[in-house]
Amino acid sequence: MPERTRLTPLAVMILATLREGDMHPYELMRLLKERRDDRLVPLQKGTIYHTVARLERHGLLAEVGVDREGNRPERTTYTVLPAGDRAVEKWVRAELPRIDRASEFRVALSEAHNLERDEVVALLDQRRALLTASIDEHRTGLEVATARGTPEQFLVELQRQAALLDAELACQDSLRARLVDRSLPWGIAEIPEHIQKKHRVSKETTP
Repeated sequence: MPERTRLTPLAVMILATLREGDMHPYELMRLLKERRDDRLVPLQKGTIYHTVARLERHGLLAEVGVDREGNRPERTTYTVLPAGDRAVEKWVRAELPRIDRASEFRVALSEAHNLERDEVVALLDQRRALLTASIDEHRTGLEVATARGTPEQFLVELQRQAALLDAELACQDSLRARLVDRSLPWGIAEIPEHIQKKHRVSKETTP
């Protein structure tokens, strides 16, 4: 994919899901919805098929087969290509440390398991520095406004944002600790095979 062509969050999620195994677009949509990823990006059939076609044109995934059951329409199965693997990792690597793109960060966090454990820890450390600076900025702003006698009713949104940042930092620190002490299984290889099968939509269950 050309450097100027930016992957959308949905494209990243499609490529990342195909890293788990080949599947057709309906399976992709079914699995993403099963995992509640529709909280992160809209999951509509037309958009998914359009995104898959775009990724194929850019050489990030490819067809590996077409099957038909009875009178049902043909279903094309896709596989992710090495360029698609690299694109996922590059996108997550770029978005995970940022604090200014909330929607992208949520997708990057959900797909962070595509990177090695130690790299994720390092990226979270970069993000922590930015979060800490933002928290300090909000606290200073509150202190200055209060000292000037600004009525508190004008500061409630600033108070809310400061509280959200504190909570986000605490959540991130907890995740980092579990990554470091290895109490959190990380990457597909660390998920037991029977659990992988349980949370993977099979072709047999697809209408």
